[in-house]
Amino acid sequence: MSKAIIVMGVSGAGKTSIADLLASRLGCRFVEGDRLHPEANVKKMAEGTPLTDEDRWPWLDIIGNELQAARSAGEDIVVTCSALKKIYREKLRSAGGEPLYFVFLKGTPELLASRMGERKGHFMPTSLLQSQLATLESPQGEVNVVTVDIDASVPHIVEDAIGRLEKLWRVDI
Repeated sequence: MSKAIIVMGVSGAGKTSIADLLASRLGCRFVEGDRLHPEANVKKMAEGTPLTDEDRWPWLDIIGNELQAARSAGEDIVVTCSALKKIYREKLRSAGGEPLYFVFLKGTPELLASRMGERKGHFMPTSLLQSQLATLESPQGEVNVVTVDIDASVPHIVEDAIGRLEKLWRVDI
């Protein structure tokens, strides 16, 4: 059975860097979820306006389609997606099939703001971090979720994520 993993968390958590290295280490296809946002969403966020649930549903559908297509092709896939609310994660689980694994990147608001301030060329302004943190419903305790602290180097975070995922995979076998 193919592996499907979502690297999730608020903006600034390092989803892209971590998911890209994770996919490489695991031999999976990598999909940057932000690139799947409809243009209207990107414009809205670039203007500093938080997305609503209605804005996110079509984007989550696109991500779910990517997950399902990978499973149908027998491909392993790692996708980035903020997946801030439990209802979003449930939608992804339903669309993408089970088991769907989540790597939750967790960091302090100060660390997240610092990382967002260091990024170049990203459409998401630092001003939206507080709305993302307010929207976030922690996935800790949900099935097939591993939580990784982001206060480390990208390679260390990826190693931690792989170790935690492998523990889940041993149980699932």
